[in-house]
Formats: sequence, structure tokens, C-alpha cells
Amino acid sequence: MCADLFDQIPIEDSPNAPAHPVDDVAARPLADRMRPRTLDEFLGQDELVGAQSLLRRMIETDEARSMIFWGPPGSGKTTLAGIIARLTQAHFIALSAVTSGIPDIKRVIGEAQVVNRRMGRRVILFVDEIHRFNRIQQDALLPHVESGVVTLIGATTENPSFSVVSPLLSRCRVFTLAELTPEHIERILQAALDDKDRGLGALGIQTGDGVLGLIAQMSDGDARRALNLLEMVVCSSPLEADGGYTITLEQVKEIAQRKQLVYDASGEQHYNLISAFHKSLRGSDPQAAVYWMQRMLSGGEDPLFLLRRMTVFAAEDIGNADPRALQVAVAATEAFKFLGQPEGEIPLTQAVVYLATAPKSNASYMALQAAREEVRQTGSLPVPMVIRNAPTKLMKELGYGDGYRYDHDYPDHFAPQEYLPEGVGNRVFYKPGQFGFERDIAARMAWWDERRRENREKKSGVKPNGAKKTRKKSKS
Repeated sequence: MCADLFDQIPIEDSPNAPAHPVDDVAARPLADRMRPRTLDEFLGQDELVGAQSLLRRMIETDEARSMIFWGPPGSGKTTLAGIIARLTQAHFIALSAVTSGIPDIKRVIGEAQVVNRRMGRRVILFVDEIHRFNRIQQDALLPHVESGVVTLIGATTENPSFSVVSPLLSRCRVFTLAELTPEHIERILQAALDDKDRGLGALGIQTGDGVLGLIAQMSDGDARRALNLLEMVVCSSPLEADGGYTITLEQVKEIAQRKQLVYDASGEQHYNLISAFHKSLRGSDPQAAVYWMQRMLSGGEDPLFLLRRMTVFAAEDIGNADPRALQVAVAATEAFKFLGQPEGEIPLTQAVVYLATAPKSNASYMALQAAREEVRQTGSLPVPMVIRNAPTKLMKELGYGDGYRYDHDYPDHFAPQEYLPEGVGNRVFYKPGQFGFERDIAARMAWWDERRRENREKKSGVKPNGAKKTRKKSKS
């Protein structure tokens, strides 16, 4: 069994670290045992914790102020909080927002007040996954952070602008952690293989060429994921005659059958990727659009969400430059519902390529916005009498529909007349573009507009050249 494999590894935990829920440290996951205990052991985030950096000075001088660590999974947020716990002289309390609620917040605030009053010590409250706290729970922390009862350190994978209430965010300094590079991940893995106290150094593990690089690549910048994968591979490796273990590329590929991509279907990563997808479509780049589509699908995104966004895109960003784009998006949606996955992803991809390579126009969308603003400003203007419906005798007597000309009774099936109400005049809402089918639309509209202009001049008694019509004087 895997637990037996690590029974021989001596592990000495830091005496200053918070109590760990697992008493048998040998049973703790490798990723937990290998957490750096000092800033010198901490790999990556050089701009954040490098020499003379603000955060390093705050930690080393025990001047930590309320802060939020924001970064992707496995980038070192909780580890930094642990380092602060070991190096600071403050009383350290940890909460997980996943399992804690208002009663837990009240309890730790009460404990902090006792420590402040009786021991005269500052209290640091670390809240892991702080974005999981709702507004009420975050508001419960606010007065105690503001009054200094606790110094808050939050860790989150979500953009604090979206996930942390503004009053609390304004009292914290946000430190952004970057995704670890493959080089950093490989160094972390090698350190775990070499460390005889907390890592796997006592097991005599040998790795084949490219093994650590492959694990690093599959981890997507997540040190915890990389160490967990390494541990699983070691657990599955047979003991060799000399008492050691050898890890091969084939073993790693077998354990990690499917690379799990970093994707949060409801958080900032979701919005970043859908933004990249949408902008790639608008920028007529089918290569990028297909890539971002696959990134989201591989991360577990609902394909119907993508298809809904594509349908909106077809109307908003392509419009009448290619009216078939909307048909393609709707057809791809129906095809996906009929086929399911994985076959349904083929028409989805076909539609992505079509939308990306179609001529673009947002003229219909802009017409909607302009008409919406006109209605907002001018309100409920009356419908012109000439185009009102007259289903009753009274309405006909009042002049409803009087003078309306039925277009099909005229040449070219067009009878120039006015349809906009007085007060709007000849406002132009829809302005067709110069690409795709909208070129034909623009030509038709120009012809119709010219007929309407001639009709207005005829009705107003103005000649096409702008001169007023005059009666010829009779000879006398």
C-alpha cells in the first residue's frame, strides 16, 4: 500500500507551525509535507518575495498588514500564510471559508479579543478561499479588521474585485501571485525527490529522461498538482531488486490519462477565456477561436453556453454582412443537441470557423442602440395617421389610414411615403457596412432613399435642383 511506502520517511514538522489535523505526519500528502517553511525555500514569485520586496520586508519585520493573496491554484498563497505564521510574533488563527460560517467567525473574533486584551499580542486571521464567504460573512469581518482586532490575510483564486466586498477590499493590500513556470515546478519536484526528511529522498527514486518535465507540463503551473502526481506515480511503481524505484514516462502518462486544465466555470478564468474566444471571432482569427473553444471545452465548460454566445455574436458582430451566420449558429446548436458529445463538437467547431471567417458588421446592433436611445428621449410619439390601422367605420371617418399607398400597386413595388412620427424626422438608425451582403443592402437603401427624397420635394413644391416651382405668367 502507498501508506506503507512512506512509513520509513522521518519527518520533523516545524514547532512554530499551526497544529496539523493529521497527527501522523508521514500520512500527510507529499504536497503538504513539502510546503516551504521559509522565504528562502519558497520558489517562484521572485517579484513578490524577492530581496527588498515590500512583502518580504513586511514579513521579516513582523509588520504584516491586512492583505489578500490572489493567484491560481498551487501558486503559493497558503504557503506564504504559513511562512508568516512561523516568522511572525503575532497570534495566528486559520479559517477555511469552505467549511466556516458566521458562528466560526464570531468564535475566532472572540478569541482574538481575548488575546488582544490579556496577552497584548496582535492576531493574524488567515481565511483560505475567502471568495467562498458570502457578503454577510465578509461584512461580519469588516468592523474587526477596521478596528484592528485582527489583521486579515485572505487567499483566493478569484479576482478580488468580483469576489471581495468593496469595504473589505479597500482595507487590504492585494498581492498577485503568478502561475509557476515549468522550470519552477521541476525544481520543486527535484527538491521533493532529494529531501530525506519531508520528501522522498530516503526511497532512492530514479527518474527517466523528461519525466519531471512531463509532470511539470501536466501540472499547469500548480505545484500542489505536480507533487500529487509525483506521489501517485511513486505509489504505483514496483519496488526493484535493489530496493529503489524508477519512474518512467509511460508510468506518468498512464497515471495522468487526461491533463486537467485550469478553468473555473464561474469565476474570472471563465470570463477571461470567453472574452478571448469572443474577441478572436470578432478579429477573424479562426485558429485562435478554435483554440480558446477547446480550452473551455477541455476545462469542462458547457458547450451550449458557447453556442449561445456564438448565436449572440452572429447577430451582433456579423449581422447582415452575412445573414447566414445566424442560421449556422442556430443549426450548430440544434446539431449539438441531436448528436451530444463528442460528435456534437464537430458542428460546433464548424460554426466557430464560419463565424470567425465571415464578414463583420455591427450595424444592426448599433441600430438597436440608436433606436433605443431615440425612444428613451422622445417617448411615445403618436403613429402618423397615414399608416394607422382602420378596422372600424369611426376610425376611417377620423382619418385613420387616409392616404396610405399600397406598395404593390406601384412600379418596383415601392410607393415613397413617410413612416417615422413627427419629432423623429429622418433619423438614420441603421447604417449598413461596406462588406458582404450589406453592400447590396446599402445599394437598395440608397435607391429607396432617393425615391423618398424626390417624393418629399414633389410634395413641398421644390424642384430637384432646389428651386421653387413658379407658375408661368399668362400673356396679356
